Amino acid sequence: MSDLQLSLIVLGVALVGGVFAYNKWQERKHRKLAERVFRADHPDVLLGRQQADSPEAAWGETTAAERIEPAIQDAQVETDAFQPQAGREAAADLREAGAAAEPPQELADPAIDCVIRFESAETIGGPYLWQAQHLAMGQLSKPVCWCGLNEHNDVWERLTADGAGDYRRLRAALQLADRRGPLTDSELTLFLNGVQRLAGEFLAVADLPERNDVLARAAEIDRFCAGVDIQIGINVVATGAPFAGTKLRGLAEAAGMTLHDDGMFHAADDAGATLYTLSSLEALPFAAEEMKTLFTHGVTFTLDVPRVANGPLAFDRMTALAKQCVASLGGTLVDDNRAPLADSALDVIHDKIVEIEQRMAAQGLIAGGTQALRLFS
Repeated sequence: MSDLQLSLIVLGVALVGGVFAYNKWQERKHRKLAERVFRADHPDVLLGRQQADSPEAAWGETTAAERIEPAIQDAQVETDAFQPQAGREAAADLREAGAAAEPPQELADPAIDCVIRFESAETIGGPYLWQAQHLAMGQLSKPVCWCGLNEHNDVWERLTADGAGDYRRLRAALQLADRRGPLTDSELTLFLNGVQRLAGEFLAVADLPERNDVLARAAEIDRFCAGVDIQIGINVVATGAPFAGTKLRGLAEAAGMTLHDDGMFHAADDAGATLYTLSSLEALPFAAEEMKTLFTHGVTFTLDVPRVANGPLAFDRMTALAKQCVASLGGTLVDDNRAPLADSALDVIHDKIVEIEQRMAAQGLIAGGTQALRLFS
């Protein structure tokens, strides 16, 4: 055997040994990371939840009277988080673990999101991960938010395409329900598989939850929300000549309403959130350039109860404006079946709004709050 062959053999053995040693070092490093991610004092917000029944259909326009009401146990009123009965214990565990260790509720909310811990031994550039997750999960219909603890300023922030942060600790939060219904098994599969692929790509560790727990949680949230998803509509219809657009616009703007791009006038609170809307009974929406020549046989006032803070007061304002339109335009106040709406019927609706808000508050879900705006979208 020549010296050259002997040297090559020695070199080959050294390279193999080096690769083996490097792999063992990487394995040890990631084992330590996994132990840190999955250590016992990390709360699992998806454990201990009861199995829910099959999910309701998308909430849409169905009223609570047309649904089987869910059985909700008595609960302490919470003002900061939506906590249906199966999730209260886990949410309490999370608070005990220390809120500073987790992102703020507006980024990853374990009460209404499937939150996955995603941690890496090396820093990951935010834009790279954002682009990778967008490619992996772009087909999801439910909102998903990736956020990370910025290595430079120790602040939790949302990942964006043009962000500049570097991260080791990240969270992936997939919303569990909205008005289209609960998270489906196929969407959950896409999400979990995507997170797992990203963990492999970025040499990270992802704490994946139990599939059945997540789906049961989504069904529970959807079932409760379906029972309180109420939209109140009252109509003012012409009894003679149709209403002129100029008069309608004058009445609406005098009441502080503004015409939006969706073709409806909106009444807003001090923060700019919509309280109720005014739309035409005709097929075409309102358009600013056409109001001078517009004529309509009726208008509809609509209040979206779960999305409005202090709904009873907003309803009173809405009905007062509707009655003003009746007096000024020469119409009559009717329901969706064109039956006249007396003051006694309006009082019943007012009390129903109070009841809905109380039911939501008993579960820690505040009408018009951040969680309600997300769930009822």
